[in-house]
This record gives sequence, C-alpha cells and structure tokens, in this order.
Amino acid sequence: MMPTVRSTTLLALFIAALLVAPLLLPEFYITLLDYIGLYAIVALGLVVLTGVGGLTSFGQAAFVGLGAYSSAYLTTVHGVSPWLTLPAGLLITAAVAISLGLVTLRLSGHFLPLGTIAWGISLYYLFGNLTGLGGYTGLTGIPPLSFFDLEVRTGREFFYLIWAVLLLALLATRNLLDSREGRAIRALRGGSLMAEAMGVHTARSKIVIFTLAALYASTSGWLYAHLQRFVNPTPFSLTQGIEYLFMAVIGGVAHVWGAIVGAGLISILKQWLQDWLPKLLGQSGNFEIIVFGVLMIFVLQRARDGVWPIIARYFPQPPKRAQVREAPPLVRRERPAAGAVLLEVKDACKRFGGLVANDRMTFQVRAGEVMALIGPNGAGKSTMFNGISGVDPLTSGSVIFRGERVESLPARDIARRGMSRTFQHVRLLPGMSVLENVAIGAHLRGRKGFVAAACRTDRDEEDRLLYEAARQIERCGLSEQMHEPAGSLPLGKQRIVEIARALAADPCLLLLDEPAAGLRYLEKQALGDLLRRLRDEGIGILLVEHDMDFVMGLADRVVVMEFGQKLAAGLPEDIQRNPAVVEAYLGGVE
Repeated sequence: MMPTVRSTTLLALFIAALLVAPLLLPEFYITLLDYIGLYAIVALGLVVLTGVGGLTSFGQAAFVGLGAYSSAYLTTVHGVSPWLTLPAGLLITAAVAISLGLVTLRLSGHFLPLGTIAWGISLYYLFGNLTGLGGYTGLTGIPPLSFFDLEVRTGREFFYLIWAVLLLALLATRNLLDSREGRAIRALRGGSLMAEAMGVHTARSKIVIFTLAALYASTSGWLYAHLQRFVNPTPFSLTQGIEYLFMAVIGGVAHVWGAIVGAGLISILKQWLQDWLPKLLGQSGNFEIIVFGVLMIFVLQRARDGVWPIIARYFPQPPKRAQVREAPPLVRRERPAAGAVLLEVKDACKRFGGLVANDRMTFQVRAGEVMALIGPNGAGKSTMFNGISGVDPLTSGSVIFRGERVESLPARDIARRGMSRTFQHVRLLPGMSVLENVAIGAHLRGRKGFVAAACRTDRDEEDRLLYEAARQIERCGLSEQMHEPAGSLPLGKQRIVEIARALAADPCLLLLDEPAAGLRYLEKQALGDLLRRLRDEGIGILLVEHDMDFVMGLADRVVVMEFGQKLAAGLPEDIQRNPAVVEAYLGGVE
C-alpha cells in the first residue's frame, strides 16, 4: 500500500515544478504549457457549471472570444491600456452571459445544451461578420502586457502570469464550493424541488455559476489575445467549445484539479497524434481527429468519473471532514404563542387535467400541536403537502401561514417565513456528508454571498452554520454518522437526516411526509420522543404517516382524507371509532 502524501506537500511540489519549468524546458514545451493553462481556466469554469451545478454548455469558446475581442478592439482601435481592458471585457462578458442565461437556463434536459450550441454558433459568426472586428481576417497589432517598464512578450514570460491566474481561480473555486453558496450550487444536481424548499434561489444560483464560468473563459481570452497579439474567429468556434467540455469531462468534471488534468491530457495527446500519425500512415491529413475521437470514447467508457480520480488513488488522502467548531448560536425566529393558528388551509383544490387530487380541503394547524393527515394510498396527502409548501401550487383555494396568504409564493419564500418540510421520497445529496446535507437546511440563516465565499471572508458565518447543523444532527441521534456520506445510510436514517435538515431552518411549522417509513421499532420510539419535544417547544407539526399505531400515539388531532376530500376530523380516539374511516381503511366491519 502506498504511503499517504499530504495534499499540501503535493501542491508545494506542483508549484515548485511550475516555478522551475521555464528555466529548464525548451520553448516548444513552454508554449504548450501556456495553452494548457489557458484551456484549464476555461475547463475550471465548466467544472463549476457542469460537474457541480449539472448544467451542460457547449458555448464556452464564445465567451473566450468575448474576452479576446474586447481587449483587441479597445487596445487597437481606441488605444485603451491592456490592463483596463480586462475589467471592461469581464463587464461585457457578464452582461452577455446574464442575458443569455436568463433565456437559456430556463431550458432543461437536452434543450439546454442545444441552446448553448445555438448561441455559441451565433457569437462565432458575429465575430466573423463585424467589419469593426476585422471580419474573418481578425485584428492584429495588439499591444503586449507590461509591468511598469517590463514588457511581457514571449511565451516564456507569459508562463508565470497564466499559471498564477489559473491557481488563483482554482483557489477561489475551492473556497466557493466549501461554503454556504457552494452547498446551494451542489444542491442543483439533486433537482430544484428540494433546494427551493430549503430556501435556495435556484434560478439565481444557475445564473451565477453560468456567469462565473463565462468570466473564467473571458479571462482566458484576454490572456490569449495578449499572448498571440492577434485574434480571429477560428479559436472561438463551436468545435473548440466542444473540446473545452471534453477537457473538463476527461479530466474529472466534478473535480477542480480535473480541469488541469483534462486540459493537459487532451492538449498533449493532440500534439502527439499530429506528430506521429503522418509518419505512421505516410500521408498528411486530419487523421488525429479520428483517433482522438475513438480514444475519447474509450476513456469515457473506462473512466466515467474522469482521469483525476484514477490519479488520486495513487496519492491517498485522509478522509476530508468539515471542521465543526463551537460558535455563537444563530439568531432564532420568535416562536408564536402556544395554541396560535399557524396554518389555515381553506377550500384547497389541486387538479391535474381531469384528475382532482385535492378537493375543497379545509383544516388548521396550531402552534405546539401535532396534526396528522392520514388516508389510504392515493388519497392526495403528499399533493396537499406540495400545495401548502409551494412546491406544486394549488389550483384554487387559500393557504394562510402566520396570518399571511402564501399559496401564490414560491417555495423558497414560504420557507423564509418559517415553514420547513421533509419528502415522501427521500431527497438527499448522496455524495455529500450528513453534516453538509443538514447544513443546506440552514441556508436562509446565512447572508454571505459568492464573492465572500470565494475570498474566504465567510468563515465566521460558516462555522455558525455547521455548528447549528451538528447540533440538529445530535438532537436527532445521528452523531456517529455525521461525517458519513448520506447515501451510505439505510433509508430509515436518511429520513431522520431529512428531519434534522428541516430543523436546521429553525421552523415554526414542520411538515413531515411519512417520517417513520423504514424505521425499526426503537427508532420509531426515538422519533416519537423527538417530535413530542418539538411540540413542547411550540413548533407546529403537520404529519403524513401510514403507521396508525405511531400516529394515534402521537397526534393531538387527525384529519382523514379519501379521494382528495376530507372524510373526517377530530381526536385520535374519535377517528378510530368513526365508521366512515373504518370503511375507508378496512372496507367495513360486520
């Protein structure tokens, strides 16, 4: 077994190699490393966008072109200092990315990548057809970068700048992903339903990571323009955009270091194929594209997670655990008075075409009580939950939460007002630890944004959020599993993790959809004790459950549903003696 080498040691060796490379390597290899660095900056943006956020883009080369052409045009036509063209190019790119993102990111499935192909092609032809940008001939005479009186002209001189920018971008990306906003980005892969219910503004998060990936690409384009000192549309075509995505995927699209591995592997492989194939075949041509395509298919079959995880196996690291430090408690919301009406549902209806899932449902939930919503399978209980929490809005009727009508609000805004929930089908992020999953529930209790996360000025708040998540995990009896991947837990404990996540939001009203499903007898007893403690603290609980022994021993009031309608309501002992309820559940008794 290989000895463990600390990641800090590996990073130090990597940086040392970068420092001495220009002193030892010939010009050809320095130029190749320059381009690997430029490509890796773009691929790093795709790691965040595609690998973490789950959004596929084939159009990143167009954003590289925006950065390159912005600097080329401003310096050659208007004489602007090259250093001032960087923020100008980033502003232009951000404006274009936000505009495109507002339209493109509304698409889903295969329509999203098709949309990125469409605007990628459009921007490419825009570069070639604008005479002010030199048409397909391009722009020449771009001035070199200079530091005071020192001009940066050669690839050897550019090497340190390119790799310094790449390492800074890599550090900022790692900081971002290890934060409150990073958890929100990772939650996008689990679907927007859970993330929105936890208060994440998923549309905003998508726009932010789309723009961030575009800004990385634009920065690479700015460096490229001043390295080449000439630009034309060819390097910003759709073909190059596809290649950038290949780099991210081959390297390891979910790993920040995969961007460098993928850019290096593909750049070197292409160069070798261009050199060797004409000699082997005895004729010139684009044979390397054919071989390259076959090799990519082979790698994608044999290493679906990319090459970086394979490399990482040879340098095993201790399991990374989020540090939970004792921190000041988060501010808690004011609890309503015991017995106060928290939730009032009036004449709630939900239709799916001709199917009526909820029909004129009316009931209340008060602070400090457990109200159970029961009924046979297909009665419409989970649909009612979705309508109350804003996940799937009602067709008609009203939902009044803490004196305010909320049926027309999105789920994240309802969550902000103090309602939190679990799901009938567990919605956790299996690759993230239990601690990180629960911390998503506390998303609305933090304020630091993407810039603070990237610059790591959010650490005090992050400590408080993780400490709160750990407190709720301990409260739910999962301390020993805190740092385990959530997907490795049995289903019953995953449901408890969902309850801990909901509690991390500091709710006034807790909606629990079949929380006891999959639990053993003693686990159900522990869950019942927890819910009683929450009730005693003044939290209102609306519970959907099929285990009647569990419900009748816990609930203060019960509402029975059948075929979307309210069949009966009252105290548990009255419900058990109600003939209509017995008929619905057992088909009647003699």
